[in-house]
Amino acid sequence: MSDRNVLVRGLAAIWRAIDGVRKVLHLIVLLFVFSIIVAALTSSAPSLPAKAALQIPLYGNLVEQLEGDPFDRALAELMDDVAPQVLVRDVVAALDYAADDPRIKVVVLDLGGLGGGGLSKARRIADALVTFRESGKLVIAHADYFSQTAYYLAAHADEVYIHPQGYLGLQGYGVYSNYFKDAIDKLKIDWNVFRVGTHKSFVEPYTRNDMSDEDRSSMSRILGQLWGLYKDGVSTARGIPADGLDEWVASLAEDLEQPGNTVASLAVAAGLVDAQLTRQQLRERIASLAGRDDESALGYQAAGLGDYVAQMRLLDSVNDSANKIAVVVASGEILNGYQPPGTIGGESTAELLMRARLDDEIKAVLLRVDSPGGSSFASEIIRHEVLALKAAGKPVVASLSSSAASGGYWISMAADRIVASEATITGSIGIFGMYPTFQRSLAALGIYTDGVGTSALAGTSRADREMTDESKRIAQATVDDGYDQFIGYVADHRGMRKEAVDRVAQGQIWTGRDALDNGLIDEIGDFEYAVSVAAELASLAEGDYSLQFYEPDLSPAEMLALQFLGGAQAIGVDIADFRSEPTAVRRLATLVESTLRPLTRFNDPRGVYAHCLCRFD
Repeated sequence: MSDRNVLVRGLAAIWRAIDGVRKVLHLIVLLFVFSIIVAALTSSAPSLPAKAALQIPLYGNLVEQLEGDPFDRALAELMDDVAPQVLVRDVVAALDYAADDPRIKVVVLDLGGLGGGGLSKARRIADALVTFRESGKLVIAHADYFSQTAYYLAAHADEVYIHPQGYLGLQGYGVYSNYFKDAIDKLKIDWNVFRVGTHKSFVEPYTRNDMSDEDRSSMSRILGQLWGLYKDGVSTARGIPADGLDEWVASLAEDLEQPGNTVASLAVAAGLVDAQLTRQQLRERIASLAGRDDESALGYQAAGLGDYVAQMRLLDSVNDSANKIAVVVASGEILNGYQPPGTIGGESTAELLMRARLDDEIKAVLLRVDSPGGSSFASEIIRHEVLALKAAGKPVVASLSSSAASGGYWISMAADRIVASEATITGSIGIFGMYPTFQRSLAALGIYTDGVGTSALAGTSRADREMTDESKRIAQATVDDGYDQFIGYVADHRGMRKEAVDRVAQGQIWTGRDALDNGLIDEIGDFEYAVSVAAELASLAEGDYSLQFYEPDLSPAEMLALQFLGGAQAIGVDIADFRSEPTAVRRLATLVESTLRPLTRFNDPRGVYAHCLCRFD
């Protein structure tokens, strides 16, 4: 065989390989396009029966914003691997739509998987339930196990049912933390703490083995007020004595020791629930109102929350007004830089506010805050964007959810109007910095650090060297200056004397009612009331505006990828098959990460934080 024939055969083989790859790529492209077409054809709004129950399953915690990068979350939803959360505004919107929807005959609240999220959010949903009931339609709430938050919502239903073997988890409010001082000492860590505020308790778990008297007094005051609001809400809704819940909690152990008593039977006797029903009996009750559906696992005709809200919002979008109020949700800890939803990034949240400022259709901005605080630097970046909005002639209303404390209050204080609920936790005006060093820990292992520098400050930021007196003085001076700036900004924005701010600051936390009395907020009201305030400040008449929620956008590539996966799912590919179950090591790592998150995620460039340990569920 000649060399020429060998060359020709070789080139031909290469060409066939290239042509084969071309055909495979062509097929992939065709499949991709076909999947998108199928997704488009199958993504029409789901039809609802002429008679149905609105099924609202509440699993996870109540949140103002779903956590995580939008693409990652959408992908997780396709793979059925998303962390359960309840977006409060979806529930409220569904109840609002359903009140006037003749197809919806009853609302069914499945509360067995609801965790916490804060009394303020629960009260907003409870108010929406009360408004829905004014339409004359029923609300049925049920669970095998009612958490405390779940029962608050159930109490505002027409009918409340518990499984005969169920449990009602009423226990009151409490705040308990781990304290690490002895462990830190045993590990030979020098935990250098710098703070301003007699009640700034965030650092106490690292400097003490128990709760300080100041923190105990402050927390007792807050817990008493929250429990009072909880009891008032339940007693009014259920028509039971105001002290009925206290009696239930106090006597539960003794009552359960009596023969024949169960938690479910005692709950019925106390008027906390209406009846004990098995799941079959519950289905029959709902089917009598919504119509039977023997092909459904529920046993009755139902519209799911997600599909129902998506359909109603699609119909609403046709009537969008040219005048809009932007809603920017600031939910979670405040960190520097760009952060995913569920966390407040100094840059990412400021960018959302900037987009609202540059959009001519936006006439006012509502900043919905649900945050215990975090980076003081990131908080200041966001505050300046609020000031820029006001300078552009666009009024800003801060609507405080379950918490808007410390840094959460920092980003709110420049608003034209601050509106909070009675159950909002706010204040905590104080500053701290923490700088652990590990030179003694390393020395115990036989590891030492030595070297030379051009000044006494050289190398003082290393975690393997003891802080010098100069570096400690600098750290304390920075924290002192941060506190002075904080109370100075509050004084300027709230029209108060700096000394008056200092008296209600010092790290003290307040409920919304206390904050109003102390001049830290302007009015008591929920989200819907805050929207009306924003409309009033922008001179917008009722019905002459719509809300636009500002969220991070998916890129075109991410949208195409999700459409492809959605199309693949539509033609029968089970995306969830690609999900891997978490191993024991991964579950342990997740637990450790969640425990250490407050420390590992902090990234303020100066190491100065305005943060509050103030979650109450």
